[in-house]
Amino acid sequence: MTKTKYLEELGRLLGDLPQATREDILYDYEEHFRNGLEEGKTEEAIAQALGEPKAIARHYRANYALERAETKTTTGNLLRAVIASVSLGFFNLVFVLGPFIGLVGILMGLFAAAFGITIAGMGTFLGVLLHPYLPFTVTAAAVPGINKVVIMFASLGATAFGLLFLIGDCYLARLFYGLVLSYLKFNLNIIKK
Repeated sequence: MTKTKYLEELGRLLGDLPQATREDILYDYEEHFRNGLEEGKTEEAIAQALGEPKAIARHYRANYALERAETKTTTGNLLRAVIASVSLGFFNLVFVLGPFIGLVGILMGLFAAAFGITIAGMGTFLGVLLHPYLPFTVTAAAVPGINKVVIMFASLGATAFGLLFLIGDCYLARLFYGLVLSYLKFNLNIIKK
């Protein structure tokens, strides 16, 4: 592959990166060609030594996605970084995407449980308060030997527990975000070597 074709293909494959970043990368590879030509190598030999433009572009896109996820913490940026890392090879499909999907499922389950406990506590509390007006709501007769005050305090406790659980899930999600970024960096470093 000639220098012109190589750089055109690399530039095309890096199309989703910012213009300045893309220009820096292309300048570096143009410099590789210039140095190689000065050493007496052919353009084809230099291109072969540099590697496939597709693989190079995937690495740069993965690095960019990871840097963006670090600077701007959003779920979309984290997802883009994971997808960019998965595109680097089958190894990443198994060791990045599989655990990521499993852990996201667990995190979503924890959020759903916290939300459900909070809603159940609030619903029970409202049911006890509205019982005189809506007789089909929670009554002390539903649980023999327990009066409405105990049910109200238990429902307040469930609501508070659900809200604390939700707050804990938010901290856990933040920790998960950081751990995923650290793992992706580790993974990219292994692949570079």
